[in-house]
Amino acid sequence: MKDMFRTISTTSNGLFTEKRSRFIAYAVPVSSVEEVKIAVDAYRKQYYDARHVCWAYMIGAERLTFRANDDGEPSGTAGKPLLGQINSNELTDILIVVIRYFGGIKLGTGGLIVAYKAAAVEAIEAAEIIEKTVDEDICVVFEYPFLNGIMKIIKDDGPTIIKQTFDMDCEMTLRIRKGEAERLKTKLTKVETAYLKD
Repeated sequence: MKDMFRTISTTSNGLFTEKRSRFIAYAVPVSSVEEVKIAVDAYRKQYYDARHVCWAYMIGAERLTFRANDDGEPSGTAGKPLLGQINSNELTDILIVVIRYFGGIKLGTGGLIVAYKAAAVEAIEAAEIIEKTVDEDICVVFEYPFLNGIMKIIKDDGPTIIKQTFDMDCEMTLRIRKGEAERLKTKLTKVETAYLKD
């Protein structure tokens, strides 16, 4: 399993004009379908007078959750080209929204595909593309005298400490890149009395 994925750091936008039709594009970082709905609704409200608000998204490191919407444009002329740009840039956790203001001259299906694709390209090119790791959380429980041994493993392997409680029994939640999780689990369970909690 790949434990890295490409996404964008912040919202970016682009503009493409064809035969007086304006295509305003936004690339938005998202991590759930709920966030997609909120963002699309916000753009619909903001551009309430636009003829079409078309969009496509892809979510998750596996890139298996995706959808495209033509919002009244001829089938396959808007959402599909937007999704195509997400795919060709190998991006995920991203929503592309393109708002179209009709300029009075019909573009035809070929013209629409080109225009929506070009608008998406503008928004993606304006974005900062970043790589993120797919992480796993590991919860370890151990007796206080073994804290030093656990801390040495943390220092060596470099996971992030998400949560920790120190009592008779100590508990720590650690976050590490998925590809390195098994090695860390093995090391932690070798410390006397330490066990992993589901």
